[in-house]
Amino acid sequence: MDTFNIKNALISVFDKDGLAPLVKLLQKNGVSIYSTGGTAKFIEDLGIPVHAVEDLTGYPSIFGGRVKTLHPAVFGGILYRRNMEEDVLQAAEYNIPSFDLVVVDLYPFEQTLKAGAGHQDIIEKIDIGGVSLIRAAAKNYQSVCITCNKADYAVVTKHIEEQTLSEDVRKMLASKAFNLTQQYDQLIGAYLNSGQIHSLRYGENPHQVAQFVGCYEHNFERIQGKEISYNNLLDIEAAIALMGDFESVDNCTFAIIKHNNACGIANKKTVIDSYKAALSSDPLSAFGGIMICNKPIDAQTAAEIDAIFFEILIAPAFDQAALDLFAKKGQRTLLKLVSYELPNKQARTMLNGVLMQERDTLVETEEMLAVVTEKAPSKQEINDLLFAVKVVKHTKSNAIVLVKDNMMIASGTGQTSRVDALNQAISKAKHFGFDLNGAVMASDAFFPFPDCVEIGANAGITAIVQPGGSIKDKLSVEVANKLEVAMVVTGHRHFRH
Repeated sequence: MDTFNIKNALISVFDKDGLAPLVKLLQKNGVSIYSTGGTAKFIEDLGIPVHAVEDLTGYPSIFGGRVKTLHPAVFGGILYRRNMEEDVLQAAEYNIPSFDLVVVDLYPFEQTLKAGAGHQDIIEKIDIGGVSLIRAAAKNYQSVCITCNKADYAVVTKHIEEQTLSEDVRKMLASKAFNLTQQYDQLIGAYLNSGQIHSLRYGENPHQVAQFVGCYEHNFERIQGKEISYNNLLDIEAAIALMGDFESVDNCTFAIIKHNNACGIANKKTVIDSYKAALSSDPLSAFGGIMICNKPIDAQTAAEIDAIFFEILIAPAFDQAALDLFAKKGQRTLLKLVSYELPNKQARTMLNGVLMQERDTLVETEEMLAVVTEKAPSKQEINDLLFAVKVVKHTKSNAIVLVKDNMMIASGTGQTSRVDALNQAISKAKHFGFDLNGAVMASDAFFPFPDCVEIGANAGITAIVQPGGSIKDKLSVEVANKLEVAMVVTGHRHFRH
């Protein structure tokens, strides 16, 4: 059994709730307790002896409490390696106690932020010593147990009572500790970047609490309408990311977003033509959608848009006549697009950790399209293929996008098989009266079998773009040749989960 004896404990917490049973158990087991300020008083009031950290360091709490524990006598006692003779001798030489248990929480930065405190009060709630103590103890989990969440007091108490505070348990607590400090630092960084936290009406659903910490104004300016919601933000980012890939194209691009996917997008010579074409892709899904355009919204287009219900309209500018028209229905939100720039790093919480990745910024060009069939795509088909592969990149996997004459005529999104995605797209295109003859198809990933090629060709598809890379690519190419369909591969997959 992995025995773990606690001789000395360092306890310094802002929130004392739930701490008493753990402290009493430590006293019962003969553990020497070191503490600071209010925590030391709390422990003394329980009738339990406590050593002041300032007696150990030789320094009082200074600078209004900003510096209390930042001293080699404290961090040495946490960090020295018990299995290294040199470290053990140095600890003895400098009379540094071995801190085997560290119980520390963090200043309530988030709560202070939510309470609407002033900037300086918020800054004072940025914990320095606490974060350092937590990280030091977590780093040395082989010799130290870190407890930084009052929800874990009972867990640690139970393990101490049962003598099961093993290295695996300590490692688990160390992992939780690093997750806590990471989230804490991210929140501080976001605040310092923007200076604000937005309390949202609710999260994805009304029973979920949600906030946005960051700066809206970097990407858009709200001209009118309701406060931005959690789901709005998800769709807004999806819209800006999609339109960013069309920022420099000729003519005008207009897109309608629903549940993070484009339900309509078109590139035409005028704004109104682009809007009408995008709307025709799926007028049912467009109801209540998020709209975005890479050109200013004029009065004529505004009148067309005003005829249907939409949540948000995003554009780089609005003609005054358009603003006057939309002002009559002030609940609808207008956002002036300021920048397409989005963070290059993406993060999302996952299990007990955080997933990090680079944003998918790859945009295919004509030079990147490798023709693999006997028939090469025409110039118009190449234009449509490049349009389609941009859209499929921003569509939930498994994804198929059908395009004709620089507009999406249908898509299949979020399906568990690529065949289902294609059949969904074909069915939607036919439902809304589109002629698929001469249309092109984009797939976000390779075809594991040639069935999609055959299904698409039989529906009228004449050109296909896909990443390639399947062990059965040759079969797909053979079927495409047999059915006289042009196929190009990019070498790049665009999964979006």
